[in-house]
Amino acid sequence: MMRTARKVAALGLGLVLLSGCGFRGAYSFSLPGGADVGDDPYEVEVEFLDVLDLVQQSAVRVADVPVGRVEKIELDDDWTARVTILVNGDVDLPANSVAAIQQSSLLGEKYVELAPPGNAEPQGDLRDQPVIPLDRTNRNVEVEELLGAVSLVLNGGGLAQLQTISRELGEAMEGRESELKNTLDQLDTFIGGLDEQKAEISRALDSANRLAETLAARTATIRTALDTIGPGLDVINQQRDLLVSMLESLARLGDVGTRVINQSAENTIADLQLLQPVLSQLAAAGPNLAGSLELLLTYPFPDSSLSALNYREAQTGGYGLFTNMTAELNFDLSELLCRYVIDQTTGALKIQPQDLVGTQCGQPGTAPGNQGGTQGGGQAASPQQQSALSLPTLPDVVGQVPGAEEATGRLGLPSIPGVTQ
Repeated sequence: MMRTARKVAALGLGLVLLSGCGFRGAYSFSLPGGADVGDDPYEVEVEFLDVLDLVQQSAVRVADVPVGRVEKIELDDDWTARVTILVNGDVDLPANSVAAIQQSSLLGEKYVELAPPGNAEPQGDLRDQPVIPLDRTNRNVEVEELLGAVSLVLNGGGLAQLQTISRELGEAMEGRESELKNTLDQLDTFIGGLDEQKAEISRALDSANRLAETLAARTATIRTALDTIGPGLDVINQQRDLLVSMLESLARLGDVGTRVINQSAENTIADLQLLQPVLSQLAAAGPNLAGSLELLLTYPFPDSSLSALNYREAQTGGYGLFTNMTAELNFDLSELLCRYVIDQTTGALKIQPQDLVGTQCGQPGTAPGNQGGTQGGGQAASPQQQSALSLPTLPDVVGQVPGAEEATGRLGLPSIPGVTQ
C-alpha cells in the first residue's frame, strides 16, 4: 500500500515537472528522422494567407533539404495565419527570403519551403529581420482543387458553350480582317495615348480625391444646404404657373420684337445711312470740337486767359472778376467791302475771287470792288477819314502788355486806386 502511494506521488511530481518545463504532449517528444536544428537555432515568423493542412512539427526545407521544423501556428486579428518556424543556426538566408507551402508528393505531407528571392538581389540576414510578410509568401495548388477544377470542366463545365462562342467569333471575324486590324491599330493608339497621359490622369484622380475629401469634410454644410433648399423649391413649385406665364409672355415679346425689327429694318438702314455723313463730319471735326470746348466753358474768355483774371471787392459785397483786353476795330467800309461788286446785268451783289481782286483789297482807302487798286486807279482815303473811323483815346488806359521790368497794371482799363491785383 505504501509502495503504491509512493508511485502515485512520484508520477504526480513528474507531471508537475513536465508541465513546468513546457510539456506539450506528443509534440514534446523527439522523433527519429526529423530535421537537425543544431545547438543555436533561430526563430522566423512567416505570414500565410492559407496554411492548408500544415501542422506543427512539419518540416522546413531549403532546396528540398530539411533545415528546421514548424513550432507554432496562430491566427492573427486580420485573419492571416502566422507560422513560427525554427531554423538551424548554420543556415544562412537573406532577410528578403520568400516562403511557400509545398507538398512532398501527390498525397504526401506539407512542408514550408524557404528560398532566396528569385527576382531581386539578396539583402541582409534573416536572423536580424526574422519576419517574412504576406507579400513574400505563397502556397502550392492542392490536389483537391485541381481535381475539382477538372471535374467542373469535364462534367458540364461549359465546353459546349466555349465551342459555340468560338464558332460565332469565327463567323463574325470572317471577311473582316482589315477592319479588325484597323480596330486593333486604333486601340493600340488609344492605349498609347492613355499611357502618355497617365501622369495627367493620375493628377486628375488625385484632384478628384481631394475634392471628395473636401466634400466629406463639409458634409454638415451640404446637408444644411439641401435641407434649406427644400422650402425654396416648394415656393418655385407654387409659382410655377406664374413662371410659365412669364416665359410665354417673354416668348410673345420676342416674336413682336422680331417682327418690328424685320419690318423696320429698311428704315433703320436708311436712317443709319443718312446719319453717316453727320457722324463723318463729327469725326472730322473732332480735334476742332475738342479745342472749342475750351472756349465754351470759359466764354467769352479763352481758358488761357484765366490766369490773367483779376478781382476786386464789389460795393454790394463779394468780389467781381474782370480781365484786361485790347481790341482794334476797323470800320473802314471801303476796306471791308472791296471784294463786293454789283452785277450790271442782274443788279445782284457778288464776291469777286481773290485772284481778280489783286493785292490791294483790304488795305486802307481801297474802293469797293478793288476799283482803287492797281487796275482801277482809285484814290486812297485821307488821314482825316482814317482818324474819323478810329476810336478815341481814353485817358490812363494802358495800351500794351507791360514787360517784366515794368509795373504790373490792368490792360485796357484805367488805374483805380485800392483795387487788389
